[in-house]
Amino acid sequence: MKRKDFIRSAAVLAASGMFYKASAQTMNNEPLRVALIGVNGMGWADLTAILKVPNVECIALCDVDENVLDKRIAELAAKNIKVERYIDYKELLENKRIDAVIIGTPDHWHCLQMIDAVAAGKHVYVEKPLGNSIHECEAMVAATTKYNRIVQVGQWQRSQKHFKDAVDFVHSGKLGKVRLVKAWAYQGWMKSIPVKPDTAVPAGVHYDRWLGPAKKRPFNPNRFHFEFRWFWDYAGGLMTDWGVHMLDYALLGMKVSDPKSVMAAGGKFAYPDDAAETPDTLTTVFEFDDFNIQWEHANGIDLGPYNRNHGVSFIGNNGTLVLDRNGWEVIPEGDRMEAIALQPSSDDGLLMHMQNFVAAIHKKDTALLHAPVQAGAHIAIFSQMGNIAYKTGKKLYWDKQKRQFTDAQANTFLRAEYHNGYTLPQV
Repeated sequence: MKRKDFIRSAAVLAASGMFYKASAQTMNNEPLRVALIGVNGMGWADLTAILKVPNVECIALCDVDENVLDKRIAELAAKNIKVERYIDYKELLENKRIDAVIIGTPDHWHCLQMIDAVAAGKHVYVEKPLGNSIHECEAMVAATTKYNRIVQVGQWQRSQKHFKDAVDFVHSGKLGKVRLVKAWAYQGWMKSIPVKPDTAVPAGVHYDRWLGPAKKRPFNPNRFHFEFRWFWDYAGGLMTDWGVHMLDYALLGMKVSDPKSVMAAGGKFAYPDDAAETPDTLTTVFEFDDFNIQWEHANGIDLGPYNRNHGVSFIGNNGTLVLDRNGWEVIPEGDRMEAIALQPSSDDGLLMHMQNFVAAIHKKDTALLHAPVQAGAHIAIFSQMGNIAYKTGKKLYWDKQKRQFTDAQANTFLRAEYHNGYTLPQV
């Protein structure tokens, strides 16, 4: 798929509302056999959710940390679920019995593993952010199209009713002209990362396999498991970790895709001497023709806008709609409109997302997906733009036709560097 076609198609889909198309949960008689690659954290939550869907079986687990792998195998065995054990994900993909894989590995592995999986004929549920660079996202879209597989991205809020209802209200026009959209993540539980010395690789950890295409470095516990997201080699900090969730709904609400420009400012303001590389405090502004989208994030504190630690707000002339995972409400501007009390969340978003994924596989219909690969790529690229603006320290202008920035330095960040003999797949 050409770069110029990719975001354009994503924008059309987003504007038409196709990313939340209702789907009947009709299953056939054959069980869907799934495997999990990356069994710690969110990968395990994903597997737990999909196993609640009728007629789904887990038959294999894969992880480069044998300690976590064996723990998860034992947990499944306690539920009378017997699985095959893999350390090398490529060996798992050779298993013809596997219909679909869940990818719950660190961000820098998503691209290679997803493309290898669809090339092996597997359907894929891949955690967000879809890719760790703009070029990776484009390659993943192209691979999904080439191999004609069902690929759902782990942006499970797209399967929650109250998020759709909130966007429908924004589209109704009752807020009046929306001049600013704010999206944010203030995460108090994500504390400072104390500096730790490099150590020997722990027993049972296949560290070279964990590094994969990332730069070769000595093992350090700060870069392993959950904390990987604060290091540029593997992820993009809160900008891509939470930004893909909240900014996704900012774009859906405003029916837009490409920004005219983006600029960002922030740094390690709260914890300047800790081990993390990504900024603990960041403000990013995406410019559109007649409104702006503003992103904010902060580690270590919870008191974000409207006293919420995450959310999206659509600020209109008549009132402001505030939306988060708990629900949505409307705060009127004086007497210009009626207030709407909190409309609470009423469903399990992750479970609904998995039901949607399974239904799309059984129906063989990508159009049923709430978060298809195009949607995941679209918002991952959008969030990556914010990080690129932060890294360059410049106001960057986006060229819609060339699908790149007008700034040469910024364009050096479009592609992730691959090391250790790994290369970005050419699809």
